[in-house]
Amino acid sequence: MSAPHDDTNLGIAALAAPQRVAFPPNWPARIGLLVLALYVAYASTILDITWARFIIGLDHGAKFLSRMFPPDFSADKLSLLYVGMTESLQIAIIATVVGVLLSLPLGLAAARNLAPPPLAWSARALIALFRSLHPVIVAILFVKSVGFGALAGILALIVASLGFLSKLVAESVEEMSMKPLEAVRAAGAPFLSVVTMGVLPQVIPRFIGFAAYQLDSNLRNSALVGIVGGGGIGATLLTAFQRFDYDFVLTIVLAIIAIVMVGEIVSGWMRRMFQ
Repeated sequence: MSAPHDDTNLGIAALAAPQRVAFPPNWPARIGLLVLALYVAYASTILDITWARFIIGLDHGAKFLSRMFPPDFSADKLSLLYVGMTESLQIAIIATVVGVLLSLPLGLAAARNLAPPPLAWSARALIALFRSLHPVIVAILFVKSVGFGALAGILALIVASLGFLSKLVAESVEEMSMKPLEAVRAAGAPFLSVVTMGVLPQVIPRFIGFAAYQLDSNLRNSALVGIVGGGGIGATLLTAFQRFDYDFVLTIVLAIIAIVMVGEIVSGWMRRMFQ
């Protein structure tokens, strides 16, 4: 006879319990998004971003594109294209190889679970310095230092490779398992053997993928650094723009797209090969 009494108590308890909301509103996030939207609107007015300018830009862009077709595949232009693309490929490959060789020890030095704190923080500060500037800005600095040509572009892309690869190597080392290192150290191995036998086998497969991606990135950036005097196809592209040779500009752009796509295929093959 106690069942109805128990049911009544359960109903009263359910009414007295606070109602839970399945998806409570996140007011800090909403306020943050509202502030961000207001700032975007304010910054747009400061930067003179208007719909009228956008419409005018579409008209000018259509006229510019019409002057680019058809692309120019004449023999003299293809000769210039071949010279510029060959130099860009050489710049990208040399910068990637040197960047890979230098970034591995720098990344190991920046790993806080492997290097002593003074060395690790010094290496991290150097990596942050390399990452703080865009390759184009670095290329301008090297052009002012060593002059126009491929050397400035190679040095700029080496700096970019060091900033990217060294950071990823340091993070990979900090995320690896410490048990193989402890086993090698327990055997009385020196530090170099600890790195060779305990660290590199865990890091190298991911490092190969990072290096393949950096090669793909350097292929794209080699055109950018060439625009500011770093050699390669970028210099040819800038000259074509200055001469209003827009049909040849399209030819260069198509060649850059093709090279980047081939680089993407090669980098993907390298990642699958060393996984």
